[in-house]
Amino acid sequence: MARARQRRLRAALPWAVGAGVVGVLALLAWMVYGTAVLGVRAVRVVGTQVLSPLQVEQAASVRMREPLVRVDLGAIRDRVQRLAPVDRAAVSRSWPATIVVQVVERVPVAAVPSGKEFTLIDDDGVGYRVVAERPSGLPLARLAAPGPADVNTRAALTVLAALTPQLREQLVAISVEAPARIKLLLRAGRTVVWGDDTASDTKAQEATALLRRDGATIDVSAPNVVTIR
Repeated sequence: MARARQRRLRAALPWAVGAGVVGVLALLAWMVYGTAVLGVRAVRVVGTQVLSPLQVEQAASVRMREPLVRVDLGAIRDRVQRLAPVDRAAVSRSWPATIVVQVVERVPVAAVPSGKEFTLIDDDGVGYRVVAERPSGLPLARLAAPGPADVNTRAALTVLAALTPQLREQLVAISVEAPARIKLLLRAGRTVVWGDDTASDTKAQEATALLRRDGATIDVSAPNVVTIR
């Protein structure tokens, strides 16, 4: 009878171990998915310059103590990216209890004057910040209706992206009255008549070559026949 009992115990042992393992796994899953033991305790914001970490945290609206594994990272990212200065954001989990929000802010390429204020636009033409003073080192962009869908804005951005370092150093403002009526205002009151935004790389090289010559107006609207007067 003792030997029979031992055989029964040996036969039942694997089942008991298996049941124990399943029980432990079930308990761990419940702790991870169903309790606040591994819930969110903190939000860490990385990469802000214009925005404050608090502004990003408020936009993220992370529910504290929600199980970390159940947090919808995509929804948090979408909420953060609605902030005007944010170009893109990435959200990740940092175990055991932290949500990390990494932000890449927009970089201004020009300032659009509007009354006494200036709207900063990035290289997509998005106006994302209004400031009271023109930031040092940024050219003015004289545009009637700045925005990503505005043809004049897109033309201005194409020209700005093509400028040589020498032209950027001299540039005060870019004016786009129409897609084919682009002008650059340089220091000392000099003007570059650009025409449209086609062949901008060639026009930039031609205009740069003429900077050393006397003359108030450089015309590169027809890059094969440039003039200075």
